[in-house]
Formats: sequence, structure tokens, C-alpha cells
Amino acid sequence: MNAIALHNITKRFGSHVAVDNLSLEVPAGSVYGFIGPNGSGKTTTIRMILHILLPDSGRIDVFGDPRTDLARDKIGYLPEERGLYKKMKVHRLLRYYGRLKGKSLLDIDKNINRWIDQMNLRPWLDKPVEALSKGMAQKVQFIAAVVAGPDLLILDEPFSGLDPVNADVLKDAVLDLRRAGTTVVFSTHDMGVAERMCDRIFMIYKGRKVLDGTLDEIQAAYGADTVRVRVDGGAEMLRALPEVTSVNDYGQLQEVRCADPQALLAALVARARVEHFEITRPSLHDIFVRIARPTAEELASETAHA
Repeated sequence: MNAIALHNITKRFGSHVAVDNLSLEVPAGSVYGFIGPNGSGKTTTIRMILHILLPDSGRIDVFGDPRTDLARDKIGYLPEERGLYKKMKVHRLLRYYGRLKGKSLLDIDKNINRWIDQMNLRPWLDKPVEALSKGMAQKVQFIAAVVAGPDLLILDEPFSGLDPVNADVLKDAVLDLRRAGTTVVFSTHDMGVAERMCDRIFMIYKGRKVLDGTLDEIQAAYGADTVRVRVDGGAEMLRALPEVTSVNDYGQLQEVRCADPQALLAALVARARVEHFEITRPSLHDIFVRIARPTAEELASETAHA
């Protein structure tokens, strides 16, 4: 069964088409990544799945049921814009969120104890939310999203603002939920996180689906035209070569796109000392940029209207 199925969904705000004839299937039990530039339609899509917004046309099924309002108690949601009742104590707050989903206090307290210990928040259980650091508050908000034991968890930019230690704690929590059978959907601008964690990745751009598949499927569709290279002269020298179509400069290493990697290697060896040369598939970051980078015409139009 699919946890979520979107059938030709369209949503407009006035003359602006935010989501355009979108169809999508999220397999139950998977970690599914939503990516896309700001304003691409990610959050609008999530809000329609949550029944916060209704589509203008099309149908949404959650666990096979088109009545998405009836599925709300099965869904946990961590919004991008965090918001907790600052004066409430953590334990009372988490009980409140669990009760909103109709769970018994016995089940809620069991889940609170599990997650409080996993998130290392036991000393803060009886403290008001306003006493927490930003990272602690974000972990409390995550617990609020999972305290009722949802079958589907939707996370909007869950790792934003977290230090590496807390990001690892949250990552482990997400994978624990997946192992227990929870379907996890999260939107992110961190392409590395999407590559490492997601079973499938969906990209929306200007309201339309432009990518949908496993990382291997997506990378295979873009070929093996990427070379990672470290060479005397660096990015400046690489950009001057006719064999090179684009250069992404990382300082100590450059990612280069070219039509013929062997011709590029011959050109480099003839001109400089090559320390590293690796033919590889494009990263998800590179694919994202290829799709979402404004064209010369779009940049000229933006300048004309500025």
C-alpha cells in the first residue's frame, strides 16, 4: 500500500499556479524526500496532504482513503515554522499534543519517556519551554510530532538550525521510526541528507514534478558526465578548456561537466600536473542546480522588472 497517493493535484492562489497537475506515490514504510527551491510548491503540497489546504482539482489518498481529514490522527507533523507554548512545561506540553490525537495518557507517557531519554532531555522535562535552547526546543517539537505514534510523519526542514550532534540524534530517531514501520516524508534543502537517508526522492520545480525515483535512478538519468578533479591551476585553468562545459569549484577539488572525460584527461595531462581524476555520476546537489538555476533569459527578465 502507498501511504500517500496524489492524483493530478492542482492548487492555485489567484492567477499563480502553486502546484500543477501533480501525481505522486509514497510507499508505506519508506523515507521519502521532498526537495525543490523556495517557492516551488513543497509546502503547499504538504499542507494539502495534511488537509490544511484543499486542492482545486485532483484527489489525495492517505493510506488508501481519499478523506484525508479522517487520517489526521495517523499523521505527525513538524512544520518549518516552529511554534511551542513557551510558558508550558515540557511534560504537560507533550501530553497535550498526544491528547489532541486521541491517545490515552498511559500510551502518551510511555512514548514521552522513550523519546525524552532518546533525545537526552530528561533534566528538562519539568522546565518551561522558554528555558530551552533552540536545539532543545526543536527536539521537543519533534517529540510532539511523534508522541502519538503516527503511521505517517511529515517533517518540514527537520535538520534546519541543528548542530551536528543534535542533527545525528534526530537522524537516528527518523531511522528508528522507519524500522518500526512509520512512513517518513521530509522536505530539505540539504542534498547530502537527502542522498544518505531517502529511499526515494521527489523534486518539485515551479509547481511541477521534475524528479521522482531512487538516487540511483535519478543519477542514471543524468549520465556519467561529471569528473572530480584536482589539478595545478585549479578552477581558473579548467574554465579555460574547450572540453569543459561547467565547473563547480570546491576550493581543494573541482567538479567538472564535460562531453568526453577521456578527451578532458588528455587535455589536462598536456597542460598541468593532475593529482586526482575521477569519473562519477552527478551528485543530487549538481542535478538540483542544473534544474533550478535561472537561465540567462530568466535573469534578464528579473533585471528588467527590478
